[in-house]
Amino acid sequence: MNSSSNSVSNRLIVSLDVDNLKKAQRLVEEVSPWVRVFKVGYRLFTRAGREIVEFIQHKGAEVFLDLKFYDIPHTVRECARSLVHLKVSMFDVHTMGGFRMMQETVEVCVKEARRLKVRKPLILGVTLLTSFDSRMLKEIGIEKGIEEYTLYLARLAKKAGLDGVIASAREIEILRNELGKEFLIITPGIRLLDKIKEDDQKRTSNPREAIKKGADYIVIGRPIINSSSPQEMVRRIVEEIGE
Repeated sequence: MNSSSNSVSNRLIVSLDVDNLKKAQRLVEEVSPWVRVFKVGYRLFTRAGREIVEFIQHKGAEVFLDLKFYDIPHTVRECARSLVHLKVSMFDVHTMGGFRMMQETVEVCVKEARRLKVRKPLILGVTLLTSFDSRMLKEIGIEKGIEEYTLYLARLAKKAGLDGVIASAREIEILRNELGKEFLIITPGIRLLDKIKEDDQKRTSNPREAIKKGADYIVIGRPIINSSSPQEMVRRIVEEIGE
């Protein structure tokens, strides 16, 4: 890939949705020259933990630790303190954990990063999972629509000092218009332009559409992991973004 492609690929986060350390390492080895950030979620972290985080960092890439912390403020705050030591570049918390939980998480990260003289990780708020639809919201007693409730949670996250939110492509435009250009939007549930289908992800999009709407980063896992050539798939995605 040329330099212009590399600048586009910086907006791609590859999700390591596997439960095998060696498979994750092989994938990182293959695409890390062109991918800056890898997402490590529950599935891999419960198997490989610190080892996969340090492996990614050793390859010169960054880690988005996607564990969606949601607990009492003290518990989440102390988890966040540990992540500053682990030097992950991004991590997330559930916005439904409330203002105080998010605010204390930000405060401890700022203080701990300053004390250790390291970069503070970006702290992202999970709004609504991309598997949610309006019917599921009503099931848990929320009468607001998807966009309205996502915006409500995102505003709360910004007020608490978070760096951005994770939200589906369908909410990007309203979030960008309401919360400004500096507030990060990370969009999961990305499928390739010719592979969009209704699976367990209800609110999906393709790479080009998500970037044009204003996403700062897009998260892609399955199309890359399931490809016979992950490197070629990354190239294809970068081309789709750049068109």
